Amino acid sequence: MDSKRECGVLLHPTSLPGKYGQGELGKEAYQFIDFLKQGRQKLWQVLPLNPVGYGNSPYQPFSAFAGNPMLISIDKLVEKGLIQKKQLENLPHFNKGQIQFAEVKKFKEQILKKAFQRFRLKPKSPEYLRFLEENRIWLEDYALFSSLLGYFKGLSWHLWPGFAALRDKQSLNYYKNLLAEDIQYHLFLQFEFHSQWLELKKYANEKGIKIIGDLPIFVAHNSSDVWGNPHLFCLDDEGKPLKVAGVPPDYFSATGQLWGNPIYRWEEMKKDDYCWWRERFKKILELTDLVRLDHFRGFDAYWEIPAGEETAVNGCWRDGPGEDFFAVLEKYLGKLPIIAEDLGVITPRVEALKNKFGYPGMKVLQFLLEGMVFPLEFPENMVVYTGTHDNDTILGWYKNQVLTNPKLKNWLERHFMINEKCRDEEICWFFIELAYSTRAERVIIPLQDYLCLGSEARMNLPGTTGNNWGWRYLNGQLTGELVERMSKLVETYGR
Repeated sequence: MDSKRECGVLLHPTSLPGKYGQGELGKEAYQFIDFLKQGRQKLWQVLPLNPVGYGNSPYQPFSAFAGNPMLISIDKLVEKGLIQKKQLENLPHFNKGQIQFAEVKKFKEQILKKAFQRFRLKPKSPEYLRFLEENRIWLEDYALFSSLLGYFKGLSWHLWPGFAALRDKQSLNYYKNLLAEDIQYHLFLQFEFHSQWLELKKYANEKGIKIIGDLPIFVAHNSSDVWGNPHLFCLDDEGKPLKVAGVPPDYFSATGQLWGNPIYRWEEMKKDDYCWWRERFKKILELTDLVRLDHFRGFDAYWEIPAGEETAVNGCWRDGPGEDFFAVLEKYLGKLPIIAEDLGVITPRVEALKNKFGYPGMKVLQFLLEGMVFPLEFPENMVVYTGTHDNDTILGWYKNQVLTNPKLKNWLERHFMINEKCRDEEICWFFIELAYSTRAERVIIPLQDYLCLGSEARMNLPGTTGNNWGWRYLNGQLTGELVERMSKLVETYGR
């Protein structure tokens, strides 16, 4: 990994502004990269880019390989002649600061289907045919899965008629013929997403900005990955999970966390040198430059819970693939540019696994300060954050956690002279500068913290559904004053 001190911004592309209801890969995405360049940032961290599933969460996608079609830029489809401007008259009035997921999906699907009708009348380009060939290992299953998901009205795949659920060859051929046009539509969407994203990534790289992607360890049960590769997961004969993932009870939760993702059959995966995982890493490293590997500790040992349990209490620890997994992957793919998400209770074994391969870990300022730990004391091979997508904003954290905890409030005031008399802006920039001042080689700040926003701008509150993932910044919020202040911090702390 690079030893140079760097800094960057955490912002999922859905949070970009624009007139179509959610962030896209169009003009605003390029303007955001220009903003990063002007602010002397070197990194743009995003959440998983896959098609969102349950609760609009990017961490419960319908595929670990496919891209989210809702990110496709409508204006770029206009530029390609696939949409006419007159088709975009009388746009719905979307909320500018918050994604209305159902309304946006309904609107965009209408536009994307119109674009597909024009696309299918044109001769297939060499680029399109090459995309189909290079992505065949996952793309055909994904397109058929997505078509079947629509055909069966969103029912989870294990509830489909038996032969479709269990991938009987004759049954699959029947549905391939029945849903041929819809399958082509999903292939088109993936081609457009990948084309637009790779064009954007090229622009970012040319500006000296690297993109940090996000790779969740587990996949959703209702996904093309599990449906297409049932032998790689702990399922019964009907395709239902036998064991599911989660985390055990701890200080924060007496019942633990029941995630519900199916558990891998690691011994089965090992037989072909983790081929599915190799392909997954190849795909994300095509789309990004570095990878935040979620729940890194799960590769050493993971919490396994019998399916049907209502909490995570009755789970047990199982050994993960450990050192063998990363050694095999790096044998095929070379040194992996991984950032290990090692938050929470980490054992010496997990530390040893991370250190053996030289992967930097993560530190979150909010957690450190809640433990009254000085953040200047951790090693250089680290990425420090004021917060992540699962945290409150730094201002929300200060108001909701610090000011309600007299011991922590007094400790911060005594050591850093921060108290409730400080303006919101002073509080935010103090913690941002504290992160910049650490020894960590990389520092990542959520855009919400640079904008000094409170809890209303929080991206996700773990354990809840309904109001997550929707925040967007507004046009005009990325000011010249903000650029100047960011640049000054970069200069001061040698990043």
